[in-house]
Amino acid sequence: MNAPDLMTLEDVRTHLYSAVICDALDSLGYSNQSPRVELQRLTGTGTIVGRCRTTLWADMFHEDPSPYELELQAVDSCEPDDLLIAAAGGSMRSGIWGELLTTAVMNGGCVGAIIDGAARDIEKIEAMGFSVLARGRCIYDSKDRQRVIDRDVPVQIDGVTFAPGDLVMVDSDGVVVIPQEVEVQVLRLAWEKVHAENQVRDAIRNGMSAVKAYETFGVL
Repeated sequence: MNAPDLMTLEDVRTHLYSAVICDALDSLGYSNQSPRVELQRLTGTGTIVGRCRTTLWADMFHEDPSPYELELQAVDSCEPDDLLIAAAGGSMRSGIWGELLTTAVMNGGCVGAIIDGAARDIEKIEAMGFSVLARGRCIYDSKDRQRVIDRDVPVQIDGVTFAPGDLVMVDSDGVVVIPQEVEVQVLRLAWEKVHAENQVRDAIRNGMSAVKAYETFGVL
């Protein structure tokens, strides 16, 4: 089965998975596209595919004269198929993601949130059917503890860069981000490997040894 000339997000969600995308990125020299830190799936199920809508967070230790300003702008700017990225350096100082922000991004069509920090209101978000990955939970509000200091800029989680508009996949294996400049090539390579792996799997099931299968197909 040949790859579509222009793969849709639904094609990616249905036919690909994070590990094969990571392999395709590796083959092009992009070897640091998946954070190794544990980002827990706090709410939601299934595969998420979306484009980065980024926020950069910083810890605070004084009264904030303009609380929530940039984070509200960020959530209101979300569009269909966006995936909200909150780069907070792993800080657990407060729960920077909660029910109200979830409600706001869902209004714009956002498909999920990756929080390099803590979230709260977990039961309420789960009831909304929205997917959140985070380092963990924290009951404290972000006011005077953390704030967004920039948005729609390249950010990092565990040294992995997430730039606005980059394509991200989340599934049971983890998170992988595809830079826009290689997106078409990566998706095509991943599609080809998926179908090559199917051939290898069938051959091994039919009695071919793993060594012979690798020699024959060059795929593992």
